[in-house]
Amino acid sequence: MRRWIALLLLALLPMLAQAAQVHASLDRNQVQLGETVTLNLQVEGGALAQAPDLSALAPDFEVLGRSSNTSVSILNGQRSVQSTIGIALRPTHAGQLTIPALDFAGGQTQPLTLTVTPPDPRAAANSGKAVFLEASAQPTTVRVGQQLLFTVRLYFAGSLSSGSLEDPRLPGIDARRLGDDLDYDVVRGGRAYHVIERRYALIPQHAGAIELPSLQFQGELIDPTDPDSFFAMGTPAMAASPTVSIDVQPVPTQWGSSAWLPARSLALSLEGLPTDGKARVGQPLDLAMTLQATGLPYEALPALSLPELKGATVYPDKPVTGTRNDGQWLIGRRQQNFAVVPGQAGTLTIPAITLKWWNVQSGRVEEARIPAHALTVLPAAGGSAAPAASAPATTTSAPMPVANTVAAKAVAGRVPAWRVLVLVGAGVLLLGGALAAWWVWHRRARPGARATSSASPSSRALRLAFLAAARGSDVAAQSHALLAWARAERPGLTGLGALAEALASAAQREAIEALQRRRFAADASGPSPDLASAFRRGFQWREAPPGEESPLPPLYPFKLR
Repeated sequence: MRRWIALLLLALLPMLAQAAQVHASLDRNQVQLGETVTLNLQVEGGALAQAPDLSALAPDFEVLGRSSNTSVSILNGQRSVQSTIGIALRPTHAGQLTIPALDFAGGQTQPLTLTVTPPDPRAAANSGKAVFLEASAQPTTVRVGQQLLFTVRLYFAGSLSSGSLEDPRLPGIDARRLGDDLDYDVVRGGRAYHVIERRYALIPQHAGAIELPSLQFQGELIDPTDPDSFFAMGTPAMAASPTVSIDVQPVPTQWGSSAWLPARSLALSLEGLPTDGKARVGQPLDLAMTLQATGLPYEALPALSLPELKGATVYPDKPVTGTRNDGQWLIGRRQQNFAVVPGQAGTLTIPAITLKWWNVQSGRVEEARIPAHALTVLPAAGGSAAPAASAPATTTSAPMPVANTVAAKAVAGRVPAWRVLVLVGAGVLLLGGALAAWWVWHRRARPGARATSSASPSSRALRLAFLAAARGSDVAAQSHALLAWARAERPGLTGLGALAEALASAAQREAIEALQRRRFAADASGPSPDLASAFRRGFQWREAPPGEESPLPPLYPFKLR
């Protein structure tokens, strides 16, 4: 018995244990010699641990201090704990410095790289000032449409009671702020400064030499050694950043007529293709094409489309777009979904899709590519039978008979009792899971149950096909597409008349009546029904009245007496 309990606990241990996750990051990836940088060590799902051994950092860094923080959040009843240890480091020399992997909180962090540049010659002139501004651009030579990183740093000794720093307004340049301001401390010329760093993504739209103008700061500086500072009587402070020159080169003359895409990285993908390479006539495929580029906003990315497919109809959905940033570079993304409905059996070929782009890091042309795919399209479900080999073999067995069979074999072959108990318990768990799954399916399949937003891929693709047909003028195609979509949610519907009776929305019933009148009536005059508007939010199914027989077959086809 003890052996059985130990083995059962060992089997359950992986499900009960939740290992803490560790992560390391730097508040900046590039600093000047003499500045400090903060190494943040985070623990997800675990208690705050002791700081790791930092002796490996001694050749390149000086450890100035440590801080810790723990935050607890509860979301949907689940408690989450995040602990952070901040370690202030000061590089001892310039160059590409590496923070190696550190053993921390039972895990290991990833190595990090920090770029340390020599001190700016202008820093010596500014080190005696109470407040000053610095500005820099990276890189200083770019192509038209290429993003550069523009960084502004405000240095001040003491503290500020108020202040304002203007944003760059540059004609012919798209300027966007990147994330929140960074806040840290540095030492310049033996004097301690507090720094507020602000980053911008600048995208020049025209070629030529451009001078980024000076930015202005105005505020009030409080000197802690001044007795009047107790009454918040600050000293007016002003500062201006130096101008920065950049060289914007034109698009290469040999580029051609395709879209100009200067990016640091670019990826093109197509998802949703069946893994077995098979499709069926009339059953839509829900494909998603995604284009993502680092160093470009989504507005600069071209619209996505599928080429014309022989033997299939393509219905595009509304594109999903957005731009985010990683603190330095814009990351633009476009996603386009397509419902591809095969119209004939045979081979459906999706040709290769290529996109040319300019790699700004290597300075050369590259090509993103989606390889060609060939699908075997089987006849429609109501047509000729598909080959037996195309359908995966499925076997079902009741959990309780399986457990009984195992128990019988244990008696016959003298199987140890603990193994029998484990297998019987597994059978009971499987039975409970099966009953729970049936109950959820039964609840969702009732006529009164509302359709949820998490529709199946087939239902979603059929919805896209209907909305595409609704924008046209083919009444027969609209009728077939609407009924096909409805049958994906209510398989027992016999026609549009039955669909109208099952709907609770008067507007949807009127739209179906108008659609049938235009299709079958001799006088089909009058305005066309706005089908897309009526069904944009899905079907509004009516609640089943009490006592109405469910269209689902009974669980037991006989009566128990």
